[in-house]
Amino acid sequence: MALPKLPQDINSNQKMKYLTIEWLQSRGVTMADIATLVLEIQQQYVPGLQLEDCMESVDRVLDKREVHNAVFTGLALDELAEQGVVPQPLLDILKRDDGLYGIDEILALSIVNIYGSIGLTNFGYLDKVKMGIIGEVNGHKGSQVNTFLDDLVAAIAAAAAARIAHRYRDQQESLA
Repeated sequence: MALPKLPQDINSNQKMKYLTIEWLQSRGVTMADIATLVLEIQQQYVPGLQLEDCMESVDRVLDKREVHNAVFTGLALDELAEQGVVPQPLLDILKRDDGLYGIDEILALSIVNIYGSIGLTNFGYLDKVKMGIIGEVNGHKGSQVNTFLDDLVAAIAAAAAARIAHRYRDQQESLA
């Protein structure tokens, strides 16, 4: 899905959000892919949860400057590794997505923490099971390096799921 032309009258945060979505899409990940993950992990906890609710939550997560910065940093490193311009030994580490590297997860945690510790448990689950688009980009072999991409996608989904959990809890408490 192509993004519409960037309007001239948007503020800098909106422009950063737009560019974040564009970068993710250029790497094969859409907001709908991420929202599907959110629905998958939250539907058993939030009765009546719909994909549209998850899309809205992903959209709100993508408003955050921390998310923009993490996505730009991680995807730039993935792309630089593809181009072979990262120095050794880091280039080999990124190309093989070394399991002991861990910096990709650490960068993703800057996103996960936006909505509290439940985001961390959501992230751990998504990072472990690698469902949906996470598994697709993680399993992609060839010239594309996705060392950071899979963790960034998991982190955005985890944060969006945590946001939904917090909102649901607030709604339940207001009814009591």
